[in-house]
Amino acid sequence: MEIHKIALLTSGGDAPGMNAAIRAVVRSAIYHHLEVVGVLKGYQGLIDANFVSLQLESVSNIIGRGGTILKTARCAEFFEKEGRKKAVEQLKKNRIDGLIVIGGNGSFRGAHLLAIEHNFPVIGVPGTIDNDIMGTDFSIGSDTAVNTALEAIDKIRDTVSSMERIFVVEVMGRKEGYIALRVGLGGGAEDVLIPQTEYDIERMCEDIKRGRKRGKVSWIIIVSEGVAGSKDVASLIEDITGFETRSITLGHIQRGGSPTAMDRILASRLGAEAVNALLKGESDKMTGISGEEVKLVDFISACAQERKKKNRLDREIYGLVRILAT
Repeated sequence: MEIHKIALLTSGGDAPGMNAAIRAVVRSAIYHHLEVVGVLKGYQGLIDANFVSLQLESVSNIIGRGGTILKTARCAEFFEKEGRKKAVEQLKKNRIDGLIVIGGNGSFRGAHLLAIEHNFPVIGVPGTIDNDIMGTDFSIGSDTAVNTALEAIDKIRDTVSSMERIFVVEVMGRKEGYIALRVGLGGGAEDVLIPQTEYDIERMCEDIKRGRKRGKVSWIIIVSEGVAGSKDVASLIEDITGFETRSITLGHIQRGGSPTAMDRILASRLGAEAVNALLKGESDKMTGISGEEVKLVDFISACAQERKKKNRLDREIYGLVRILAT
């Protein structure tokens, strides 16, 4: 099947660098003499034919902007067969030959179903701050999210030291501890609570008591949101130790902001490769990076629940946080 016209959408949670990926897709496609259509508001926009033509000037000066100019939304209807059927009908009606989806696990599961059920060419570009997609070392937005959270931790550390308090800081990550672990290590936190490991509140409080006895007066504990709320953890620590403890939730600031150089470069490379993949007749795959090499990974593998390699690295980082906090 020859490719003359492609559509592009962003889906799921936004991530810094998505605009850089959009820019790369649009400009690479136009370089190869393809027509590009943007789909507004993710899969819902696909079903509703909420399309907009994208030209070179459409993506001018967006490489450093956070969020996504195409907007994003979650769409339950698309995960029903009838919803995907409507989406394909709209694609064909508008003479679109291929689709590029920028998003995470949920977005890729939908893209996979669209590709196999209707034999429609679909390529994904991984964009999620949790970096929980298999087959790629990094996903777009994860580096920026870590750096944003780390900047906040550095500022919190100033107050922690001045007030001689214990602070529990909640970062994003419902199922993954990626951000928490790296912020914990990079920010010199005394402990990190992540979904991949069970935490022992009694052990943590004993560590705090021993630290106080030897003169350690400040303490930062990073909590991944999927483990517990920062307020709950802070309350437990204060009840058990008797030491004043405060909680902070960083929230959605981790999704926003200008992407780092790493995320801009990654997004540019993966976005351009997505266009190349469609032109080569590839489908049901995402672009990813391994070391310095850009590669294609099938959606089934990308969305796999098995994370042995990443889990092993998580354990190593967690162990190092504990060693360096002593």
